[in-house]
Amino acid sequence: MNSLYYISTGRRKRAIARIKNNGKHMDNILVNGRTIEEYFGGLNRLKKVALYPLTLCNSNNKYSFSINVIGGGLSGQAGAISHGLSKALLKLDESLKGILKKEGLLTRDSRTVERKKSGRPKARKRFQFSKR
Repeated sequence: MNSLYYISTGRRKRAIARIKNNGKHMDNILVNGRTIEEYFGGLNRLKKVALYPLTLCNSNNKYSFSINVIGGGLSGQAGAISHGLSKALLKLDESLKGILKKEGLLTRDSRTVERKKSGRPKARKRFQFSKR
C-alpha cells in the first residue's frame, strides 16, 4: 500500500484526523510529528480514548500510523483519532468489523456545540424572569 495516500479520515466535533499507514516502524504512532505521549502529555484519559480501537483489537504492536489532526480541542481530536484508527483498521483487516461495529467505533459521533441564540446569554439559557 502506498503511504502517500491517506487510509482513513476520522471526525469528532470540529476536529479532523487523517490517518496514514506508516510501514517503516512497527508500534509507532506519530500525531502531528510527535509521539502520542508527547502530544497528549499527561492526559492519560485522552490517550486511552485515542488508542481504544487498537487495544480492543489487540493490534498495538502490529501497525504503525502517522496521524495528522487539525481543528477542535484535545478531546475532539482524541475522538477523531479513535474514529480514524477504527476505519483504518477496518481497511487493513476486514475481519475486525464485528468487534469495531459492536463497540460503535465505526459510527461518527455527530454531536457538536449548539450555537448561541440572540437575546439569550447562552444557547438555551434564559435571563431570569420576574413578574414585578
